[in-house]
Amino acid sequence: MLVQLKASTARSALSAITRMARVNAVRGFIAPTVSRRADFVQELYLKELKAYKPTPIKDSDSVGQVQTFSAPKAPKSPEETDLANSLKEYESMAVEVEGNEGATPGSTPAEVLDWLVEEEEEETAAH
Repeated sequence: MLVQLKASTARSALSAITRMARVNAVRGFIAPTVSRRADFVQELYLKELKAYKPTPIKDSDSVGQVQTFSAPKAPKSPEETDLANSLKEYESMAVEVEGNEGATPGSTPAEVLDWLVEEEEEETAAH
């Protein structure tokens, strides 16, 4: 009797497992998982993207939006206006020599001081 009980229990367990496997297989086929389901918003968005037709661009679209380019005028050099007069003024200027700031033209140059000359040191006798 124990053997019959074990056999019937094993059969019932086997049939229950096969039923569960068939139900799961059918459910998976009929109702897909959440990740496989189509997203309504995404589908609507993609449909609208495919249906969108942009307006063609015309050559006259930029009129009023962009300024027309005009090259700036070249600046006039201030040196070119009075070149001859400035050259005469330069030639008539007195020559300045360093050390003769206070001297008048025709006088002898001032004596150059030797304050930059290095003095020689006296050698001390060895002890």
